[in-house]
Amino acid sequence: MDNTIVHLDLDTFFVSVERLKKPDLLGKPVLIGGLSDRAVVASCSYEARKYGVRSAMPMKQARMLCPDAIVIKGDMEEYSKLSRMVTDVIAEEAPLYEKTSIDEHYLDITGMDRFHGCLRWTQQLRQRIISETGLPISFGLSVNKTVAKIATGEAKPSGELAVFKNQVKPFIFPLPIKKIPGLGEKMQERLRNMGISTVAQLAELPPDYMLHVFGKNGQAIWEKANGVYQSAVVPYTERKSIGKEITFYEDTTDEKTLRETLISLTEEIGYELRRKGRLAGCISVKIRYANFDTHTHDHQIPYTCADHELIAQALKLFKKLHSRRMLIRLVGVRVSHLVQGFPQLKLFEETEHLNHLYHAMDKIRVKYGNESVMRATGLRVMRSVTGALKTDKVAPEATTLQIPAKIGRTPFVGHRTSK
Repeated sequence: MDNTIVHLDLDTFFVSVERLKKPDLLGKPVLIGGLSDRAVVASCSYEARKYGVRSAMPMKQARMLCPDAIVIKGDMEEYSKLSRMVTDVIAEEAPLYEKTSIDEHYLDITGMDRFHGCLRWTQQLRQRIISETGLPISFGLSVNKTVAKIATGEAKPSGELAVFKNQVKPFIFPLPIKKIPGLGEKMQERLRNMGISTVAQLAELPPDYMLHVFGKNGQAIWEKANGVYQSAVVPYTERKSIGKEITFYEDTTDEKTLRETLISLTEEIGYELRRKGRLAGCISVKIRYANFDTHTHDHQIPYTCADHELIAQALKLFKKLHSRRMLIRLVGVRVSHLVQGFPQLKLFEETEHLNHLYHAMDKIRVKYGNESVMRATGLRVMRSVTGALKTDKVAPEATTLQIPAKIGRTPFVGHRTSK
């Protein structure tokens, strides 16, 4: 039995949400992002794209290309709310689905019905999403995720396209190579230098040659070009998470120590999210008392990977949890509901300087290690939990950043766990 895979993609999602609130924006060029010239475009309407505007473009350049565009500061809380509404509808209907980003889903509906029956089912699902959320959405249906995603791109805006098994090659072969998902700009440039500009030309290359020249990725690209690349729809589960916790060797009730430890753990999680290109939609805090009673509390949040937002939520949850004057043995933080996403989504502009700060901090961490730069609270936690900091100056402010010249290890007084 051939697979039946559906790719659902909300059209210009952020713009569409803003148009739900302000219908007068319909038909007008709209940019979502920061309001200053140094900000970037998070999303843009099709009317703006006609002028050459695209996502991730500097706002200054976008305004020059489309001076009449209406610029709106993003509202991640509202976008997250609508994204979850769409996911809830899909979860009620689909036997197996994967949420890959805030506005994209893959569905595996293999065996639900004969192929044309699956198409009708998907059309009904699309209409239900439109009816219940008011958002335009497109879908592609085919035999694998690659062709389904390409079909969605060709169906946009607000369209639908089914590519049956015998139509796969006639459909994808005439397309330019940039249409292949996962084919980066550098590889596109190398292929064009080889005289390869269409999917058909790429598909004609020997697979052994692609493997030799481009490695394993070359083999995958060749399979995608031939419409045979198989990648499973991974069941979406709220249990997908990143978590860190610390067990104290000496139980404590010191609130300052507990809060600083949570801040340090959450900061590590924020960096890991950005490094992996993920956004979190839920955060939970865990407390284990000296008698081993364990309590957790979680809360859905706007999708984010920003330290300051995650820390604020973690401290709120800790305040709700910490109601007993009993010694605490362990504290932990976990984020879940993970999706792929542009790391700057939540930093539309109000904290534009933080956007640049996070970028600079993460570059330092990549080069010198996770502990090379952190908040002052993190330095104090390092000293009390995982080692000693050999430096003359440690700023008392929680938001002050220090780059330690040398970190010396001493016998552990605590145990840190990543999950």
